[in-house]
Amino acid sequence: MHGLAILGDLLIIVGVAIPVVALAHRLRVPSIVGFLLTGVLIGPHALAFITDSSEVAEIAEIGVLLLLFAIGLELSLSRIVKLGRVMLQGGLVQVGTTMLVVGGLALTLRLPVEQAVFYGALVALSSTAVVLRVYTDRRELDTPTGRTSVGILLFQDLSIVPLVLLVQLLGGAEGGAGRTLGSVLVSLLVVGTLVLGGRIVIPWILERVVGVRNRELFTLGIVFFGIGAAFVTASFGLSLALGAFIAGLVISESEYGLQALSDIVPFRDTFSGIFFISIGMLLDVGFVFENPGLVLGAAVGVVLVKTVTGTIATLSLRRPWRVAFVTGAGLAQIGEFSFVLASVAAPFALMGGVEREQIFLGAAVITMLVTPLLVVGAPAVAGAVAGIVGRGRPELPELEGEEAEELSDHVIIVGYGVVGRNLARVLDGAGIPYVILEQNGLVVQAARRGLQPIFFGDGTQAEVLEDVGIRRARIIVFAIASPNDELRGVSVARRLNPGVRIIVRTRFVLAVENLKNAGADDVVAEEFETSLEIFARTLRHFDVPSNTIEREVQAARLEHYGIFVGRSSTEFRLDTLAHLGVHRAIDIVEVEEGCPAVGRHPRAMRLRRDTGATVIAVVREGEVLYTPDPDYRFQPGDSVLLVGDEEAQTRARAYFLRPATPL
Repeated sequence: MHGLAILGDLLIIVGVAIPVVALAHRLRVPSIVGFLLTGVLIGPHALAFITDSSEVAEIAEIGVLLLLFAIGLELSLSRIVKLGRVMLQGGLVQVGTTMLVVGGLALTLRLPVEQAVFYGALVALSSTAVVLRVYTDRRELDTPTGRTSVGILLFQDLSIVPLVLLVQLLGGAEGGAGRTLGSVLVSLLVVGTLVLGGRIVIPWILERVVGVRNRELFTLGIVFFGIGAAFVTASFGLSLALGAFIAGLVISESEYGLQALSDIVPFRDTFSGIFFISIGMLLDVGFVFENPGLVLGAAVGVVLVKTVTGTIATLSLRRPWRVAFVTGAGLAQIGEFSFVLASVAAPFALMGGVEREQIFLGAAVITMLVTPLLVVGAPAVAGAVAGIVGRGRPELPELEGEEAEELSDHVIIVGYGVVGRNLARVLDGAGIPYVILEQNGLVVQAARRGLQPIFFGDGTQAEVLEDVGIRRARIIVFAIASPNDELRGVSVARRLNPGVRIIVRTRFVLAVENLKNAGADDVVAEEFETSLEIFARTLRHFDVPSNTIEREVQAARLEHYGIFVGRSSTEFRLDTLAHLGVHRAIDIVEVEEGCPAVGRHPRAMRLRRDTGATVIAVVREGEVLYTPDPDYRFQPGDSVLLVGDEEAQTRARAYFLRPATPL
């Protein structure tokens, strides 16, 4: 009957979680919040669908194990190296300052040192799942704020390993310095053996498992390594989660990491969901309503402290004030790994009693719920604060040889990524004056060393645009890959200079209409242009006439690429001519209405004498005519096969294209 009881609990958990998580998805709230609320609802302190959470907690342990295993699989040394300074410096400053501030506050309240350090670690970690979900939904993951947040979150994910060890050491600190040092040495020895041994043994075994060509066997092998590493660490007094994390990190370095992650994700999502539900079941709703001041005060304190420490960490990377503040606000919640630390600390009573545990749980749920609101409202708050403290106008490096105020009829490039660099190179070669705005201090320094006219500043702020002569500029180009920043920048630029030409490079189709309404003259959507290039290349392989492809591309652009969403009024005529052996010396041209060739016989045109190209065949209504009869005359819609070099083909095409309308 014990198994039947667990099955009944699982049935209740899944049955309630489905509508709650669906509602969270509809409200664009991260699933973790939905799982936590599900636990609150069904727990013994609310509807009491489940009165004994101990059995659910056993299943939740599997969720923690799989969560850490999957995090290890998602990380890799190459990814860590790529983020480099952002992760190491930004993450270290954020975690370190948060632990110092929270630990210091705890000590002022006369709490034991062990608890003070533990509280600092508990608050220092933010929610990777919540933050990434919010930035992904807002399409801001590739912005300066998004990239900085990812780097700091990655450091936090990695720091869970030493923090778990720290919590265990804090829990056993009463054994004396010798015991503590011995525990550290044993922990390091176990972790080192798993990492070094795993990097040798695991890829060797997986290579042979893959050779069997059995998907189930591969999945079993991956699960075995994860559980095995967890068993080893638990046998030496460390946590199950630590071993699972190390196993995932080792596997991620092999060529089998991606497949392993895809096999584990469904299990991870299910069991980690149960873990968060079990956490929610611990929250006493009655306590929250009886002590709203304590819970809300703790939540507000966490948001304020973490906003400040996140801002300081981002400023240490020489990011602008606005980026730093928005990043700090986005990281101002208690994370999922804080619950992992709390579960590891439970046997040691480091939390300090049921009341503090309830305050922590209530604050965690509240900070997760308000994260989307903080991310949305942070830019406006940053602008207001910047205006008060005078930080909204960053110091701009002087232009060498030509001051910003002397620029006129120039181009302003906002963002110095790939698009900005290529544009600057072309403008430089053409002798067109330009100036660049960029928010990454390191990029600005490198570009200045290359004698580029680049400023450190936010190109969406009126003061910064004024400094680089927006009122005298001919064109401003936004290439910053952030929909909200692009929209704000376009509105500001149009207000400051109604006559400036505004060109925007954006990533998504949905942003085009909003940018146009805000005042953009030209919007280039990467999503659309990629689609156009793919369809054009596909049609070329079917030997569709080149002018037909170009005409359809232009028609798609004029219709805002409506062809890709079912709104195009034009139709393709895919005349497949592969059987003719078409190669580079042959071009296919469709006869257009009003062109010089309409109504004329191929021979009468003397095309070879005048252009150097020869008509070798004509396709009309699917029929290939190699030798047209004397009555044949070119008609609009005919496909003409031309032979000749590139210049000859160019001259010949003019006979079959509609003459350009005079301006």
